[in-house]
Amino acid sequence: MDFLVVAIAFGTIFVVELPDKTFIAALVLSTRYKPFAVWVGVGTAFLVQTLIAVAAGGLATLLPRTVIQTISLAIFVIGAVVLFRAAPKADAEEASQEQEYAAKATAVNSSWRATLTSFLVLFAAEWGDLSQLLTISLVAKYHEPLSVFAGAWGALLAVSGLAVLLGRWLLARLRLSVIHYIGSAVCVVLALVTAYELIA
Repeated sequence: MDFLVVAIAFGTIFVVELPDKTFIAALVLSTRYKPFAVWVGVGTAFLVQTLIAVAAGGLATLLPRTVIQTISLAIFVIGAVVLFRAAPKADAEEASQEQEYAAKATAVNSSWRATLTSFLVLFAAEWGDLSQLLTISLVAKYHEPLSVFAGAWGALLAVSGLAVLLGRWLLARLRLSVIHYIGSAVCVVLALVTAYELIA
């Protein structure tokens, strides 16, 4: 286990997911169901998706180093652009995202059903997400699947935990647009480091 890679994966995925629909979905679900049941369901969905992303990243390590570095660079650049372009409208879209996830949350009267509903909502919503692509890229870049898994899944659990426990409080104090810009900056830094490694 490389704790530097764990920290890089955690930090990268955390700042990318904090302004994402994941946060809003977990927040809305926790207003409908027991927060712990929501967190367990969301965390389980993230577990499966992170395992798949890490496995895909492991397959990517079979490619030549130059190809891996080039693909990683492209993913980081795309991530920076996507987050930067989404930032100006992020605050306005927050309300519509809340309504969307509220509509998906049906009334249930048991914890296991709340957990299952939360799992299904997040599992369906997160395929092809930027955090998955970054996880694949980090595994391919560092060849540390266990470390990337620990950092990425830990970040996803932390973001969903914050949403469940402190979502409303955080949204009142942090603008999603600012978090988008921070995530974009992190992707730019990773792209620059990857570009340097590519030409060095």
